[in-house]
Amino acid sequence: MKKFIFFLLLTTNLSLKAQDHRIPVDTMVVTTNSVVIKGKTVPYKATTGMQPVWNDNGKIIASLYYTYYKRIDVKNDEERPIIMSFNGGPGSASVWMHIAYTGPKVLKIDDEGFPVQPYGVKDNPNSILDVADIVYVNPVNTSYSRPIVSKGEKLDKSQFFGINADVKYLASWLNTFITRNNRWKSPKYIIGESYGGTRVMGLAAELQNRQWMYLNGVIMVSPADYKVLRTEGSVDYAINLPYFTAAAWYHKMLSPELQSKDLTEILPEAESFAINTLLPAISKGGFISENEKNQVSKKMAYYSGLSNKVILQNNLEVSPSFFWKELLRDKTGQTIGRLDSRYLGVDKRETGVSTDYKSEITSWLHSFTPAINYYIREELNFKTDVKYNVFGSVSPWDNRNNNVREGLRQAMAQNPYLKVLIQSGYYDGATTYFGAKYTMWKTDPSGKMKDRFYFKGYRSGHMMYLRNEDLQKANDDLRTFISNSLSNGKSAKY
Repeated sequence: MKKFIFFLLLTTNLSLKAQDHRIPVDTMVVTTNSVVIKGKTVPYKATTGMQPVWNDNGKIIASLYYTYYKRIDVKNDEERPIIMSFNGGPGSASVWMHIAYTGPKVLKIDDEGFPVQPYGVKDNPNSILDVADIVYVNPVNTSYSRPIVSKGEKLDKSQFFGINADVKYLASWLNTFITRNNRWKSPKYIIGESYGGTRVMGLAAELQNRQWMYLNGVIMVSPADYKVLRTEGSVDYAINLPYFTAAAWYHKMLSPELQSKDLTEILPEAESFAINTLLPAISKGGFISENEKNQVSKKMAYYSGLSNKVILQNNLEVSPSFFWKELLRDKTGQTIGRLDSRYLGVDKRETGVSTDYKSEITSWLHSFTPAINYYIREELNFKTDVKYNVFGSVSPWDNRNNNVREGLRQAMAQNPYLKVLIQSGYYDGATTYFGAKYTMWKTDPSGKMKDRFYFKGYRSGHMMYLRNEDLQKANDDLRTFISNSLSNGKSAKY
């Protein structure tokens, strides 16, 4: 039987009146429940509500909505890991991993991740709540999180909407959360999906150097690295090729020789070709010899499922957006999904160089939007008329001074405990799995810390956990990573 306990701490005169369309700045609702994980009952407390963000002068400038799951049959929190979870966008709520991956509830979807009506949630027997407590954090303008602007003042977007501003205020918020919940002694982890990968790379350094909070692990799920992503440079084009191979294999567009092999058998071939042959060829631009260009193009066609003709027409520089439109153009005329290329779409015209819409996002929103609104209101008992922003406005976003990759390297160098796990789906065309490997390789050019990096790939897309088989595997990989990154009484030294 679920029990409800209510707490209300208001720090301003904002109210819950429906006509006011505002929510308290500092408030929480607590419920208790249990879930069966790995055959064992795990009782837990769910705390959800709002916690303020203060500026350097002590003024409240925002309030963030969060949900915190804590196992309640554990006596010693000092040895109990806590994971701080973010999604990406930027501008995306922390709904995706909350009710589809690591939390005690998951969407009602089919085994491959497609919507099933009636919408809703069910218990997650794969949740990592058996081994770690979790807090899901929603940045400003996502979910119910909002900036707080006094009457007569104008919103200063630079406080929130940028790579460095984002990690600064979120690190401060996490400091408050850890302090309020007495978790300073606990092993700590941060996990971020997509842009959340950029976010947690930055947070690793910000938490350690500005909040003096040391981590055991950083987990990046389908990470976006804007040092290379969508830069239209030689590396950007080349490292997409293994993803093309995976998507083409899934849709049976490769040669019989490759189709007869398992996906994981052919990907190393494609990776080697991308780095050792395609990248040098693209780097030569228009000064490449015709012979080399033709030879590279034929091999690229072999590994991508595209025709030699269109590859040459694109001068070997094939963008993912063109690939999503082109792969099945002459077979079914359908498009394939950006974030998960297992999904199919139907455009108005088969001609063109980009898709009309993102078939995977529209599918996912079928499931997530009704489920999260129902779950928060009816099961977590947090009630408000404020709109839940699955995606919120965070523009203009300031991408300048992006040094998060170097920040993560320094955090690892300074903290011998800190390890990194990257999880990616092979069919993710937005933040490709091979791009994630490249980020991993480039974070520590010295190679002295490479034994503290771990990569796991899955036979699905950006949100690999939507596929039931990968939901189980990915959570088990998290359990293994957490177990292997605990100190177990060893000193933090080289």
